[in-house]
Amino acid sequence: MTDQTRKNLWGGRFAGETDPQFWRFNQSFSFDRRLFEPDVRASLAYCDGLVAAGVLTPAEGQQIKSALTGILDRGRTDESYFDDPSSEDIHSFVEARLVEMIGDTGRKLHTGRSRNDQVATDLRLWLRDEIDRLAISLCETQTALLDFAEQNRDVVIPGYTHLQRAQPVLLAHWCLAYFEMLTRDRDRCAEVRKRVNVMPLGSAAVAGTSYAIDRDAIARALGFESVSRNSMDAVSDRDFCVDFVNTGALVMLHLSRLAEDIIFYSTNECSFFELSDAVATGSSLMPQKKNPDSMELVRGKAGRVFGHLTALLTTMKGLPLAYNKDMQEDKEAVFDTADTINNCLAVTTTVLRHIRVNQSRSREAATHGYLNATELADYLVRQGMPFREAHETVGRIVVRAIERGVELNELSLEEMKSFSALIDQDVFEFLSLERTLLTKSQKGGTAPDRVAEALSAARKKLS
Repeated sequence: MTDQTRKNLWGGRFAGETDPQFWRFNQSFSFDRRLFEPDVRASLAYCDGLVAAGVLTPAEGQQIKSALTGILDRGRTDESYFDDPSSEDIHSFVEARLVEMIGDTGRKLHTGRSRNDQVATDLRLWLRDEIDRLAISLCETQTALLDFAEQNRDVVIPGYTHLQRAQPVLLAHWCLAYFEMLTRDRDRCAEVRKRVNVMPLGSAAVAGTSYAIDRDAIARALGFESVSRNSMDAVSDRDFCVDFVNTGALVMLHLSRLAEDIIFYSTNECSFFELSDAVATGSSLMPQKKNPDSMELVRGKAGRVFGHLTALLTTMKGLPLAYNKDMQEDKEAVFDTADTINNCLAVTTTVLRHIRVNQSRSREAATHGYLNATELADYLVRQGMPFREAHETVGRIVVRAIERGVELNELSLEEMKSFSALIDQDVFEFLSLERTLLTKSQKGGTAPDRVAEALSAARKKLS
């Protein structure tokens, strides 16, 4: 038996030497070392379970737990501790360190446990903490949105449909739209966390454990709400990974849409926003350029997370019960998704906190391009005209204004009355920007009072 085979957790069955290229291909320690703390935490709780089941003596249990605590402390403070190219994965690394410290007693810890239920437990522990961190990051970005809204409470911008100017809205109303998207993301995080918080430990490799281990007690020690009900499902389930990455994909979808708006509003064609020098770059050729690279990268990284979701679904779709090594591909997708989302949220928060708003340009854009045409149609409806007729009438008035090169409120009363006798002097009040905003006073509208209420309610949600 070779040295390498002796180091494997599965070496007894093998007499031949592992091919070096396959060994490197098979290793996961380079990335699953991120599960170090969850692995040790789970092992500490499992050790207590083995003691309670009579598999370990109290003295052996204490010896193992003392060594595991030392391993955990060393791993937290010494990055070079993980410089071990011989470890196949994080589980073999921790077990090797344990055996180095206390000898054969350390080998007893794996009694009744498989790497199949071990890695599933570790990944759930890690992901549970990561979801909590993501929820905090989402709150920070939401706070930045609300701060930005309140600092620019009176700013009006054009609302768009089909990238065409449609109706004026308050900038704060635009901010609150993204606040709502991120609120749904936080809700999804909470839902996913419930499904993550189920403990598979004690399922062993596939059929369950033969030892009288109190799984419920171990679950309580690790903060799990429940234990898995079927050992085959427990070791082969990666729905919780797909759930997380799917939630992450929606977070990135929302951040990408926000990034696209900010990029668009920062163009010379709009000039509503100017990004801070801290989150923009220049051109190596064109000295005048100020590029929104921060937001372009956020927009681009959405595709990265979407790819992880597709990869996970594709990996899992044809796997038979129960565990298969294909599932090793889950971790890099999950890890990178978490890193990408948190980085993008942090950058987006920084961008929002340093945007300069061009109020005059925004207001000018909100009052040009016939954005009050719907108000004129509504005015006619209030005078008794059916909406479809009003819509057609205003369309003809817009054509006249375009021909004249003026806005609707710049047409004379006589010109307007030539299209409908229902139009009177008070029409100009209805066509004003202020009146246009005020009329959108139902729940969810852009009227200033409604937006103020929505901002207050959003603050309460965060607190």
